[in-house]
Amino acid sequence: MFASRTDAIVRRSQRAFIGEAAWFKREEAIMGTAITVELWAADDVTGHAAIDAVMAEMHRIDRTMSPHKADSELSRINRHAAGQPVRLSPEMFGLIERALAFSALSRGAFDISYASVGQLYDYRAGISPGAADLARARLAIGWRGLKLDRAARTLAFAHPGMRIDLGGFAKGHAVDNAVAILARLGIAHAFVSAGGDSRVIGDKRGRPWTIGVRHPRDAKALVALLPLEDTAVSTSGDYERYFETGGIRHHHIIDPATGQSPAAIHSVTILAADGLTAEAMSKTLFVLGVERGMALIESQPGVDAIVVDAKGQLHYSTGLQDHSGAAEKNRRQVTVIDR
Repeated sequence: MFASRTDAIVRRSQRAFIGEAAWFKREEAIMGTAITVELWAADDVTGHAAIDAVMAEMHRIDRTMSPHKADSELSRINRHAAGQPVRLSPEMFGLIERALAFSALSRGAFDISYASVGQLYDYRAGISPGAADLARARLAIGWRGLKLDRAARTLAFAHPGMRIDLGGFAKGHAVDNAVAILARLGIAHAFVSAGGDSRVIGDKRGRPWTIGVRHPRDAKALVALLPLEDTAVSTSGDYERYFETGGIRHHHIIDPATGQSPAAIHSVTILAADGLTAEAMSKTLFVLGVERGMALIESQPGVDAIVVDAKGQLHYSTGLQDHSGAAEKNRRQVTVIDR
């Protein structure tokens, strides 16, 4: 009698613990944004362990790359690199190397040294720098002043007052790392999102993932729908962090050439193979504007863009247009929502 009851309890515990194949989803606030993970797993143990691993990685990247944590690697760089070369972790070195490559590609439209000016804005308090402070801080902006020593794996700033910020980069990197972790754990169908940066693995069990592009002036409306598989997506908008003074919208995307927010575009959505590329190119196109930005996108294989300009007009790259030829079967297509 006692053994039989024990066996029954064990069997019930195993069923509750192991469970069945299903979708698992969790959301947490990390890196100052909402982190969402949704995935298909064979059982409860696998599903929860996979999500735990992703969230742990998000926390690790936040500890390393946050400009607001005094003990982060990024903060240490900003404190010391103007005085002496700072030795970097392999991860940080690789990220800054990629950032400089995007700076060269965009001719400076993407520049992590924008932080010299970016730190002067307080979006919660609605504070922007005065003309003198802005002019002084702009002197420290310039990606060519970021001196990487590959042999020593160090970074030095060429000018006093230089700072870097990976805000246009770190979330895409975090999403890429999360996807790599899930792949190692055998997860074949998943969605990972860090604010405006997301990436999908596989499909949604027989149908594509559908990603909506929100209307930049109506949080409840969409301008387009994207059916996607194995793709990274990054959206940058002037509605994410901003304040307005004198009819001018100051938002978190800064043009390194002016130290101010570009006004010609409301939102940019980039599709690419990896989150780093998607996030960097979304910031780049925003700064370059529609004409120059779309020309750059068209020159990059596997990269597509959807732009809502300041007049509310929608623009999208040729890779998102309707193609019927067999050679185009892997092209993405965008569904424009008529409002």
